[in-house]
Amino acid sequence: MVALIDWKNGAKGHKFIASFSGGKDSVLAIYKASQVGQAIGLIVMLEEEGQRSRSHGMPPELIQAQADSIGLPVYTAAASWADYESVFLGLLEQAKNQGAEVLVTGDLDMPAHGCWHEKITKKVGLKLGMPLWEMDHREAVDEFIHLGFVTMIVTVNLSLGMTEDDLGRVLTPDYIKELEARNIDPCGEGGEFHTTVIDGPLFQYPITVRKCPIIRDGGYAFLPLELAKKETKKRREK
Repeated sequence: MVALIDWKNGAKGHKFIASFSGGKDSVLAIYKASQVGQAIGLIVMLEEEGQRSRSHGMPPELIQAQADSIGLPVYTAAASWADYESVFLGLLEQAKNQGAEVLVTGDLDMPAHGCWHEKITKKVGLKLGMPLWEMDHREAVDEFIHLGFVTMIVTVNLSLGMTEDDLGRVLTPDYIKELEARNIDPCGEGGEFHTTVIDGPLFQYPITVRKCPIIRDGGYAFLPLELAKKETKKRREK
């Protein structure tokens, strides 16, 4: 129970760096953590070539556009799976030197023992915050939608009930009901799908994207997104 309280409220009263995928869970976690703490930046890990993010396969320019709209700097580095941990630790050290006290992640179902994020935060002397930890999946996605966030399906696992027709769809209450009727986790926590967030209360202005041709790779299908135009950066009044 102590771990539960610490992880869910780990960012309270602290400056934090957030592990950022550009998808709904990491965005909701940053939003919730920002209600009680202060975000100082986003950590994004790239594949070896530096052309796509490790988590959701997003191009760096789209990640940067999200970060610019959120108003936070990006701590980023390319890494293979072999040196992923050491590179990630290096980014955490950089963030700590800039004042970060906590690493925030968007995990919902992390086991209480053997948590990788807890292990690496301890190595650099940071605390761990997981605002969504053990949250009901339907409750999490409902909160995300009701807050006004807009996110688009960009990756689907064709072996888990998703189809290419799901690509490009925006999460709405009706669509979530449809996914559940198809026996698909509304959060995609079983690896059914990934999303890219393009607007919402954390963003100062929406991200305008263009849908590119679908890419198929084994049992997966991907909808690459690119920036449709240079953002005008018209900030919303708070």
